[in-house]
Amino acid sequence: MSRFVVKLGSAVVAHDEVLAAVCDEVAARRAAGDEVAIVSSGAIARGLHALGRAARPSAIEELQAASAVGQGRLFRVWDELLAARGVQGAQVLLTSSDVALREHYLNARRTLRTLLAWGVVPVVNENDTTATEEISFSDNDFLAAQLAILVRADLLVVLTDTEGLYTADPRKDPAAVLVPEVCDFDELRALEIGHHTGPLGTGGMRSKVVAAEIATAGGIEAVICGGRRAGALRRALDGEDEGTRFRAGAARYSSFKLWLKYAKPSRGALRVDAGAARALREGGRSLLPVGIVGVEGDFDAGEAVDVVREGERIGKGIANYTAQELRRVAGLKSAEARALLPRANDEAVHRDYFVLA
Repeated sequence: MSRFVVKLGSAVVAHDEVLAAVCDEVAARRAAGDEVAIVSSGAIARGLHALGRAARPSAIEELQAASAVGQGRLFRVWDELLAARGVQGAQVLLTSSDVALREHYLNARRTLRTLLAWGVVPVVNENDTTATEEISFSDNDFLAAQLAILVRADLLVVLTDTEGLYTADPRKDPAAVLVPEVCDFDELRALEIGHHTGPLGTGGMRSKVVAAEIATAGGIEAVICGGRRAGALRRALDGEDEGTRFRAGAARYSSFKLWLKYAKPSRGALRVDAGAARALREGGRSLLPVGIVGVEGDFDAGEAVDVVREGERIGKGIANYTAQELRRVAGLKSAEARALLPRANDEAVHRDYFVLA
């Protein structure tokens, strides 16, 4: 049994024949005993179409209004197509706060895994109607990566309007060639990975590559391929050559550290000295107050903070102090910090709650 997450962008969801083909493949996988979750963009696009609007607005209240019109229409299409093939669908709407808060994250994971265990196909979208700019996934590519981690998928497939990742934007450069496989994301630095997107979308290839990087960090393989290419999804799921495949090695992080690294937003930053930076990077040590040379932002104990050295981000961790408390004890040894704050922790950020950038 395999577990798959399939994400469709707005440009792909706009074609009902593509949705039908995806549902054919989902039904075949369910019949074979596999589990499938779908991440579907397109609520805003369908709402705009129903309202007779051609271009995507920029005002968040207009986007939310369009989503309110389109969300029900979008799920109805998925539900009817799945039901016609004997598959039960379920609508799941998430905001980034549902994964940024650990308790919500665990509850979402339990619910999604229960649906999959019951043989239901979750159709997941961002809850655009209530999300704000501050609590938005920004693009469903990131939502798909988070979902893949939540359910511990074996493979994430991102269906888009291009055949995969190219060496340059094929819309602008006729010499661009498809990159069939990525084993090291450092290899991509020389490529022109752009933000081009259609009139109804928000993503672009860069967000899809970042989503693949998030998934592979969790030990999950990812494929970016053409959603309108006949048989592309089947070949991607079967492990055949299709689009660009991002290979994943052993998972580099625990579930908690994946959540911390990719889902928990930072509320401030701690500037550290050279010794603390070296201890974090090379020694796997905790960050002590003595190694802190500056505190940025206003945060509470238990919130995530970036740890930086001379403008370079070292990692992210959960602060054991408030920002105000850290400003009082920065640069002090642990005994001196406890003299000022008797209940203070020895560590400003414990190594178990820290992840390297």
